[in-house]
Amino acid sequence: MKAIASAAVALILGWSAASAQSPPTPGELAAYGGLHAAAARGAVEAVRMLASAGGLDARDANGRTPLHVATFQRHPDAVKALIAVGANHALLDNQRYDAVSIAAVQDDEPTLRALFDAGASAKLTTSVYDGTALIAAAHLGHDGVVRHLIRAGAPLDHLNNLGWTALIEAVILGDGGSRHVATVRALVDAGANRDIADRQGVTPLQHARARGYSEIVALLAKRAAK
Repeated sequence: MKAIASAAVALILGWSAASAQSPPTPGELAAYGGLHAAAARGAVEAVRMLASAGGLDARDANGRTPLHVATFQRHPDAVKALIAVGANHALLDNQRYDAVSIAAVQDDEPTLRALFDAGASAKLTTSVYDGTALIAAAHLGHDGVVRHLIRAGAPLDHLNNLGWTALIEAVILGDGGSRHVATVRALVDAGANRDIADRQGVTPLQHARARGYSEIVALLAKRAAK
């Protein structure tokens, strides 16, 4: 089990270095014009006025559309306005994140609700790891976001290209604290499969035991006994 934990730590370091989202820099925000600038400010009326001229899905140097920018800047009303006038909520930026995954990683429940109210999907495959918004949120222990994504129909048992589900990530990339415990509880209560193991054949329960996450062990063991 110690070898398993060490291997997981090595993968975590690789994940952290390669998978970070890329919000607009202050310089980029200052240089934006048109819909990108309106989205960055959360200027709903400007969004509506500028939409008629096109450019709803125009991209900046990092592949961010105005919708990505509004999401990064936590402007739920602008997000709704952009989708209402025709912005494509399924587009990915250069890091392969859609707006839903951006809001999920930012732990931004108001913007996530706005995206879902406007028709965005929780089911897209995103990131260089072929994951989902649910996997990203579970990794970070964003338990409220996880519950929103589950209600929106996020695939519970999606395997990314590391061979990990949301439940596995909540354990091996989590800290065993209250938010990761709540995340595991939400996933299991929603019907996530506890028996899906990683590529080494190790289950979430075994990983939790190896890492000393007693609350998660108790939760997974109790559910497994039913």
